Amino acid sequence: MAEAQPSGVRLAFRTRATTIELDTLPTKRVYQGFPPPADGVYDLLINGRLAAQTSVPEGNVRTVTDMFTQTAVLTEGPAGTARFADLPVGEKDVEIWLPHTEITELIALRTDAPVEQAPPNGRRRWLHHGSSISHGSNAARPSAIWPALAAAEGGVALVNMGFGGSALLDPFTARAMRDIPADLISLKIGINIVNSDVMRLRAFTPAVHGFLDTVREGHPSTPLLVVSAILCPVQEDTPGPLAPDLEGGTLRFKATGDPAERSAGRLTLNVIRDELARIVEQRTAHDPNLHYLDGRDLYGEADYAELPLPDEVHPDPAGHRRIAENFARLAFGDGGPFATKTG
Repeated sequence: MAEAQPSGVRLAFRTRATTIELDTLPTKRVYQGFPPPADGVYDLLINGRLAAQTSVPEGNVRTVTDMFTQTAVLTEGPAGTARFADLPVGEKDVEIWLPHTEITELIALRTDAPVEQAPPNGRRRWLHHGSSISHGSNAARPSAIWPALAAAEGGVALVNMGFGGSALLDPFTARAMRDIPADLISLKIGINIVNSDVMRLRAFTPAVHGFLDTVREGHPSTPLLVVSAILCPVQEDTPGPLAPDLEGGTLRFKATGDPAERSAGRLTLNVIRDELARIVEQRTAHDPNLHYLDGRDLYGEADYAELPLPDEVHPDPAGHRRIAENFARLAFGDGGPFATKTG
């Protein structure tokens, strides 16, 4: 389900059209007993700037009846239309960013003027993999998830493999990344492994090495940045699994593991950060284009005090922007691993 939600996916073309209509069949996800979420947002950008937004209220509804097993019932619905009218006249480069919160099946694109392939823009391609925060959880719109904002700041083209709940060092994800053309690569590792409680330290270390080995098969010298989790107080020193906490009528999350079991190999965010730093340091002796970034430099204690995590795990829209700004500065800025080389 997470892989089917098109986070970071957009239609790009050049046109003189002033009216654009996109027929789609959304599949929306709701949780039984909770209010339905807002309809997904379609962002239309003209020459890189947000120009219009709309939603498609129709579509299928997948009702999750058990939050732990993700058992769901599908109710089929009709297709709908994302319509953008009164757009500026003249030739322009258009991007329609698809909703990051719902599955989208494309049916038809209609315009009142011819459409041409978008010309090459010369931007480097940034391939990113991460968890629900990279996927865009709690971001207000698809072009405002933190990887999209950071890509805009860095002047690169984003290929987003942020999968909610699914940044688990899966070998098939590594193989996909190995085979996708990229000029820059980043891996955000940690939070899903802890909150799913899927492995112990003994398995985690070779899993990271194996993932990096596979990616390097296709990208032997591409700048590759390993990023640990942002600050998440409930999981800093407490193992998972993570569980929903519904007290007070608001969905929040809490860690249910025993901190005393860290000595037996149970994983926490601090354990993973230390191990990731050690792995990267070890590998850089033979891989000078491998780098490490502590996620708390993207969102740390001061950020948490100013912009707390609403559900104790995911940032709000302002938090996404803060993470993007810090990533752009640290990764794309002068001296960063993704900085444009001169000379």
